[in-house]
Amino acid sequence: MVRSTPQTHGDILAAASRRFAVTGYRGTSLQDIAGEVGCSKAAVLYHFANKEAILTELMAPAIGVLRSLDDQIAAQPDPASAQRVAAEGFVDLAVRFRSEIALLRGEFPELLQQPVFAHIQLISERLIDALAGHPERPSARITALVLLAGIAETCGQFADVPDKELGDALLALLRRALEPAH
Repeated sequence: MVRSTPQTHGDILAAASRRFAVTGYRGTSLQDIAGEVGCSKAAVLYHFANKEAILTELMAPAIGVLRSLDDQIAAQPDPASAQRVAAEGFVDLAVRFRSEIALLRGEFPELLQQPVFAHIQLISERLIDALAGHPERPSARITALVLLAGIAETCGQFADVPDKELGDALLALLRRALEPAH
């Protein structure tokens, strides 16, 4: 008999998060998630249309913060302000949602190709432009991209470092590595 409780929805999300962290998004099946929850695959599909819907819900809080950051960057009056807001905002996002970012390690480029995440690619491009400070210079864009990818990877690797300490270290690195926008 299928165990169906009000907590099942949350149990499915928690199990999916654990499975994605261990075997990756691609390496996790709905049956794997169901097995960990102790329910049938049909019960998982009762709560979520598919595996993508589970990932979408897991990532929704981080994506909401990313969208807000995009709006804050766009509202800045000059490139230097946009660069500062982008740097501080991305570090805060990466530290705050480090477990969600870790779930996607190695699969992020492929996941961005899915229609539900297409807007993330556009936001990422604007974030890179803002961090670069000089988006017309390939070297500035390369630096910004490497820093973003490195920050995301670092947050996953240093899960045990307190948020403030990790955030301060990453922000100091960004400030040293980025050429000020003029």
